[in-house]
Amino acid sequence: MTKVKKLRVALLTGGISNEREISLKSGSEVQKALNPDRYQVSVYDLKEGLAPLVADAPRIDVALIILHGRFGEDGTVQGMLELLGIPYQGSGVLGSALAINKRLAKTLYRQEGLPVGRDYLVRQGDHLDLNAAAQKLGWPIVVKPNSEGSSIGVQLAKNFKELSEIIKQTFSIDQEVLIEEHIKGREITAGVLGNQSLQSLPIVEIIPAESYEFFDYEAKYKEKASREICPADLPESITRLAQEYALRAHRVLNLRGYSRTDMIVRGEKIFLLETNTIPGMTQTSLLPLAARVAGMDFPDLLDRLIDLALEDKNPGQEENKPNNF
Repeated sequence: MTKVKKLRVALLTGGISNEREISLKSGSEVQKALNPDRYQVSVYDLKEGLAPLVADAPRIDVALIILHGRFGEDGTVQGMLELLGIPYQGSGVLGSALAINKRLAKTLYRQEGLPVGRDYLVRQGDHLDLNAAAQKLGWPIVVKPNSEGSSIGVQLAKNFKELSEIIKQTFSIDQEVLIEEHIKGREITAGVLGNQSLQSLPIVEIIPAESYEFFDYEAKYKEKASREICPADLPESITRLAQEYALRAHRVLNLRGYSRTDMIVRGEKIFLLETNTIPGMTQTSLLPLAARVAGMDFPDLLDRLIDLALEDKNPGQEENKPNNF
């Protein structure tokens, strides 16, 4: 019997973003779930430097980027892998950079005719007319870093004093701060899988505990702080619309492989919040939950992402792979 050659997988995890601990947790679960009969896995914590990955590049078949937030989800690592000739799962440099920038993503949503809430972008050093902002957005006002994930730094301001103080706090995380109207409603998320041919995943509804005003960082990661329902108990028309919006967001942001778009349902309307290009990848995370309801367990989902990474490999990439860097 011919022995099947294992794929050499580089698992990129950890990193230096504010989401390092989440990346390490996701990376650990991904490593456990990868089939050892199919894959030879090497783990690279990019906080420890790039030299080991660069040195091993000629022997790597595919990379799994399990790095949430900046320097992982923003196109930087994707660009490095492109230079090294290593295929990887998920979106490329342009799509990753667009999606992590919440204001740019919302601009593209609007151009695509997708509904989003009102907002202001505030850059460090800008003068913001708080009265004009409050008149436009209403209270409370959502304040968030423009280019972070996992709801890091997201807060609700209920008056002018809080708004001013929270904006100043948020500048310690990001040089650009997005302030948005608070859209009260049901929080849902819709996953997409595929390259040329896209598959909509079942909708997940997220219900934070009553002590949380919205699905913030703690509500996401503290045990039992939220409930996830999949498939979400929504009218069929709303489910279909949310899936359509997720597909359109995926396309307009130039994404590939997979994505997960977060939305708010208010009555018969749906508003887009943001699109995640490297969503949480523990067995209980939202996209793996939706995939499981669609019939893919966690190892199956990882197999699918690797297949999509290799399917999307540029012609001649293997031949042009550098021997050193």
